[in-house]
Amino acid sequence: MKIHNFSIGIALVLAFSSCSNFLEEKPDIKMVVPKSLDDAEFLLNDYTTMNTAYTVYGEWSTDQYDVSPETYDGVMNLDQRNAYTWTDEPYNDVVQWQRPYKVVYNANQALDIISKLEAESATEKAKNIVGIAHFFRAFAFQQVAEVFAPAYQQETASAEMGIPLRLDPAIDVPSTRASLKQSYEQIVSDYKMAAGRLPLNEAIKGRPFRASAYAGLARAYLYMGDYQQAYQYADSCLQTQSELMDFNTLKATDNLPIPKFNVEVLFAAVSANAGPMSLNNGLVDSVLYKSYRSNDLRKGIFFKKNSYPENSYSFKGNYDKANNNLFVGLTTSEMYLIKAESAVRIGKISEALLAVNTLLQKRQDKNNYIPITETNPDVLLPLVLQERQKELLFRGRRWSDLKRLNLDPRFQKNLTRIVKGVTYTLPHDSRKYAFRLPEPVVSVGKLPQNHR
Repeated sequence: MKIHNFSIGIALVLAFSSCSNFLEEKPDIKMVVPKSLDDAEFLLNDYTTMNTAYTVYGEWSTDQYDVSPETYDGVMNLDQRNAYTWTDEPYNDVVQWQRPYKVVYNANQALDIISKLEAESATEKAKNIVGIAHFFRAFAFQQVAEVFAPAYQQETASAEMGIPLRLDPAIDVPSTRASLKQSYEQIVSDYKMAAGRLPLNEAIKGRPFRASAYAGLARAYLYMGDYQQAYQYADSCLQTQSELMDFNTLKATDNLPIPKFNVEVLFAAVSANAGPMSLNNGLVDSVLYKSYRSNDLRKGIFFKKNSYPENSYSFKGNYDKANNNLFVGLTTSEMYLIKAESAVRIGKISEALLAVNTLLQKRQDKNNYIPITETNPDVLLPLVLQERQKELLFRGRRWSDLKRLNLDPRFQKNLTRIVKGVTYTLPHDSRKYAFRLPEPVVSVGKLPQNHR
């Protein structure tokens, strides 16, 4: 097992400097001693820190969208252009690495506070806060691993570089870059700890609850290729929370028709600024747009026709009701698709059909509903994967889906873009699927760059 030493102290110092108002008020960092249960809760209730600005580098590199020449020349910065064309030059934007680790720092701080309490640590409130902290840490680690680490393969995961696993709030202690296997073991462990401590229901928007942890586990196991576990946890999630929006009740004429914190949201999280994928910049891939049938209400709910470029569409189906950020959280709609895909892969065909058709019934015109009836698993699996792409576009899922599906010869895809007459290609087996780490993290933190 290969371990790489480095320090990410600089990122955590940045994280510490802005984690909360009461910390900022102290002129000496050594004087800051948050120590109450309320302090721990305060750290985790910071929605701006804990629920926003997750990395979007990977999605910038996907096949869901294109940009106009005007956007490429006049709007996109150098890092965005490099991601869009898979140029793989050094990236300077450290924020998309730093912000998830601010989440990790706050979670670790909360856990540290509670570990030092006495009688109060046994209360239901403390148990809940511990669950929330483990959930946030798992979710942040998962977001980083999906972008900056290679696709998960059981036979190589122990040798591949994963991510830094900071498990305590110390900011001046050197850390190690764990293997990919260790990284996902920690993600799974944290989600399971959360599942055992979170409540069945949560009234505070942005906080996770038990179904959120089950959803995180389903997502993690799907990415790891453990379809039995992915099925089990998607099913557990849906037994706890299964509600879907009926797109027949939404107004396709609205600028942003999907409500924020709608009934499908299991955990609300958004990306850093979407840049080229924002409503005013991203042009939905034309082949993907044409794949929606006339009875598919997503065609009107998700897309806005543009006056320029001609015959182009932008994505308006944001689950955060936002123009400039991508929703990257967890939803019941994603769980139905994980359950359907995993069920096909483990031979539960009737369960797969029930799951995918339950979703489609809420997405198609109620007067022209056409269920999927295919029972051949070799034909059904591509149909489910197509529905996954159509449902979860601009939701932070495509980059990790491309990575994992490229491991299967049936679904390998080489990506191609033409920009200003130059053709750019990302082969299906490219090491670039482990996204290049920001240069300041490498140079200041002495973190080994991903292999090329």
